[in-house]
Amino acid sequence: MKLHILSVGQRMPAWVTQAYGEYAKRMPREMTVNLIEIPNAKGANWAAERIIQDESERLLKAIPKNASIVLLDVKGQSWSTEKLAEKMSDWRQSGQDWVFVIGGANGVSSEFRAQAALRWSLSEATFPHPMVRIILVEQLYRAWTILSGHPYHRE
Repeated sequence: MKLHILSVGQRMPAWVTQAYGEYAKRMPREMTVNLIEIPNAKGANWAAERIIQDESERLLKAIPKNASIVLLDVKGQSWSTEKLAEKMSDWRQSGQDWVFVIGGANGVSSEFRAQAALRWSLSEATFPHPMVRIILVEQLYRAWTILSGHPYHRE
């Protein structure tokens, strides 16, 4: 099973790349995490709706073949780390790849939202997009440690 993080935005600060890389490299070979970056919409004078549409179309095109979508969405379901570990166990047993989508600053289109198998809210708080990458990959790592009995996670 492969996990993919599909995110709008490129050229992150070095501290983001370093922190993301630290957790991504900790993942086991059988559950690697692949980061796919999509450039922000380029139209400086575009209305928010056009930006959403443009980015959503490019996100859809970038989804790996046969991967199920987990959309990070403030209006999605809130999962504890233990619940994420349960879901990860199910995903691992299915053998299917999963893609976690971090949309742009304006969100994603309703058409894109309808494609998501799951919608997950990391928090009711709003985080900067670079931080979301780090929080997401750390949570994936933490869920994996729970499944493997590694002492990283403490209840």
